[in-house]
Amino acid sequence: MVRTIKAGLAFTALAGTFLFQPSVHAQDNMKQDSMKQDSMKQHDMKHDKMQEDKMMHDGKAKTLETGKFHGKVHATSGRATVYQEADGKLVLRLTNFKTSNGPNVHVILVATTDAMDDANFLKDNTEKVELGMLRGNEGDQNYEIPTGTDLTKFRTVSIYCERFNANFGAAPLEKF
Repeated sequence: MVRTIKAGLAFTALAGTFLFQPSVHAQDNMKQDSMKQDSMKQHDMKHDKMQEDKMMHDGKAKTLETGKFHGKVHATSGRATVYQEADGKLVLRLTNFKTSNGPNVHVILVATTDAMDDANFLKDNTEKVELGMLRGNEGDQNYEIPTGTDLTKFRTVSIYCERFNANFGAAPLEKF
């Protein structure tokens, strides 16, 4: 009887080992996939950083204006900087940027000196220049500013959610 119990326990332990093994391999594969994705993200971030460094250090781009993001309703942080490239093209660069995730979030320039977090400037007559959909709620990113945009008029960068007509955060721009 004792021999039967010992044999049963040994069989259960052996079966458990074989059943556990595939899930360990699956977890290893998932870890490897995750590591590959992290590596790709780091590569992309390094590439973006190299692009920024190239823009600033090669003398090809001149810093015109900059401002820090603020946000209450949605925590928003980082810096917005406007560069003028050698060919005259204007580029908005968000650095160390972080905000909440949301549906249909855009980057716009607003013809105000600041856009308070609770202000609903999107419903009134305030002029705006659309720069595009937010590319990510974290990280450095660039947006081309349309030719002819008057930076003396459009003084604030806003991250806004069109679906809920909400200002996630704003960066008032100042001369550099």
